[in-house]
Amino acid sequence: MQHKRVNWTGTILLFIGSLAILFPLYITIITSFKSSEELASNSLLSLPETWSFQNFADVIEMTNFFRALWNSIIITVPTVILVILLHSLIGYVIARNMKKRWVKWIYYYIISAMFVPISIIMLPIVRQTGVLGLDNRFGMVVLNLVMQLAFHLFLYVGFIKTIPIDLEEAAYVDGASEWQTFWHVVFPLLKPMNATVGILVTITVWNDFLLPLVVLGGQSEFATIPLTQYIFDSQFSTDYPLAFASYLLAMLPMLIAYLIWQKRIINSVGGALKE
Repeated sequence: MQHKRVNWTGTILLFIGSLAILFPLYITIITSFKSSEELASNSLLSLPETWSFQNFADVIEMTNFFRALWNSIIITVPTVILVILLHSLIGYVIARNMKKRWVKWIYYYIISAMFVPISIIMLPIVRQTGVLGLDNRFGMVVLNLVMQLAFHLFLYVGFIKTIPIDLEEAAYVDGASEWQTFWHVVFPLLKPMNATVGILVTITVWNDFLLPLVVLGGQSEFATIPLTQYIFDSQFSTDYPLAFASYLLAMLPMLIAYLIWQKRIINSVGGALKE
């Protein structure tokens, strides 16, 4: 029986990469449970003498954390749902009509938006959202739907082209309309791409700082977690226990969501690929 050789180079690189992630996380966790006096008197690497949640309570009160959490949720969740439903539908229409010249030109026109830096269109966005009354949470959902269309359309069109058109023709023979064919035949086959797009949109929208900053501005009632974090850090960046506690609170929702949904995402992708 032959023993497999250990890839020491890969193992060492993996260990270094893990250490580069876990060490700052360790510092963040233990510092957030310390008081300013304890941090000044003890070693940075030492565990807290008493594990106190006072820093977290102070951060929640000072940043109005739950309001920021609700703002992030009310922007992210509808965006993810609408992106998957609408962008996949648009991608299907374009993919199945790509032979038409005007459809192809529309597709290339939309895709070209990927090459336009957001900094160039930032001022027009601010002015238009103000004029149209979209400088709020609903406006953030609309903006994300429009600004992420190009990349998602590129993904969906490429994926839908790999789906055999014979499946749709069989559905037409059975009396299904084009609308029914998409939702009952094509859309279930998009599970791998829907899962990928959903993950990308969730991470992008939840962690987005620039767009809420320029669109929502100083409206604290609509501030998302990244925007609230920025405002808080600008005032308390030198108070390390408070600052590190705010970092943990900011990453906690996404960490919990990942732990809850990771198996379902993997199963949905794996199951769809088996089909």
